[in-house]
Amino acid sequence: MEKNNVKEIYLAGGCFWGTEHFFKQMEGVVETEVGFANGHTENPTYKEVYTDETGYAETVHVRYNPDVVSLEFLLHMFFKAIDPTSLNKQGHDEGTRYRTGIYYVDDNDLPVIDKVFADEQQSIDQPIVVERQALKNFYTAEEYHQDYLDKNPSGYCHLPLSLFEFARKAKDSKQSTR
Repeated sequence: MEKNNVKEIYLAGGCFWGTEHFFKQMEGVVETEVGFANGHTENPTYKEVYTDETGYAETVHVRYNPDVVSLEFLLHMFFKAIDPTSLNKQGHDEGTRYRTGIYYVDDNDLPVIDKVFADEQQSIDQPIVVERQALKNFYTAEEYHQDYLDKNPSGYCHLPLSLFEFARKAKDSKQSTR
């Protein structure tokens, strides 16, 4: 989807509450929405996804302005918020619903995704287990999950609070030179 100079990417980084809050802090991110991606049932509920029988990953739909922030920058930031070598587990959260993944809707994004994977792999001594796939499907999670940490500032989050401050201050240096 590219209208009004907005692009999109879907990112699964463990529990979607913290992942969404992390990306909402970044300059150039214009909208986020939490939901479930790349499963095999229709219209799953959180309760169904929680069973790990639907094949879905908790995922954040990120819409961003590419004139302000690049996909490459967003993906490098994503890797700062996950353990890319942990399969089906982030923090204390375990299960296939907490797997990590980058799900794209534009095939033109694949070279950027591949570059970021190669860059990140150079600094990690174990294989990266983050999924890298085209988006098959996405269903929006129930309303109480949207903007969860804004609604519940002391709510559960697997990410350290310092990461949110880091995201607020981070700037895409390549974008500012354009």
